Amino acid sequence: HGIFTASMVEYAELHVISNFTFLRGASHPEELVSRAHELGYRAVALTDECSLSGIVRAHGEAKRCGIQLLIGTEIIMEESLHLILLATDRQSYGEISHLVSRGRRNADKGYYRLCLDDLNNMPTQSCIAIWKADRNASFEQSDQLQSLFPGLLWIGVSLKRDGFDYERLESTGRLSRKSGLPRVACGDVHMHHPARRPVRDTLDAIRLKLPLDEMGYQISSNGDQHLRP
Repeated sequence: HGIFTASMVEYAELHVISNFTFLRGASHPEELVSRAHELGYRAVALTDECSLSGIVRAHGEAKRCGIQLLIGTEIIMEESLHLILLATDRQSYGEISHLVSRGRRNADKGYYRLCLDDLNNMPTQSCIAIWKADRNASFEQSDQLQSLFPGLLWIGVSLKRDGFDYERLESTGRLSRKSGLPRVACGDVHMHHPARRPVRDTLDAIRLKLPLDEMGYQISSNGDQHLRP
């Protein structure tokens, strides 16, 4: 319940988007990797939405800093399933690359479209999958995903201090107990530092085509989606 100790140092952030996730991410890949290193993270993942475009810049900075970089992507399926896929080796990196390409080819420029059948067509499903299960997640969905990623599926939990954290913990806890899937902490990071919140809010307003002063509850209630100490 919010008690942290100095011994909890082996932390890897598994869900981070950069400005290569257009109109959502508010930091450059290099800034995110550098900040993760400054904060003493064990590793940091770059998981832009249906994209690997920022990986080269992130890799260069990770090599300079000496921090482990995890390569992945975020995808939202036609079935409203929200997944983070992380490469574990060269083969799974290739599978993610093919999936990203397929998703982009399936839609108009600037968009993507993927469904469960696309995951079924992945040769080995050797990448790690983190399921960002919402409050409406079903046990049937967990069975589907476990058949696609046997032994490599986690439930990702992001605490956002927006008034719904207790509900998230309760619902994902029930899902975890019923499905047998472990939960893992994910920051759902959109910026490397809280000072970037004005940029993130402006990007949200542009994406939603609304003036900032008319965003209301559509704007984030706080600036917590950053790399935390």
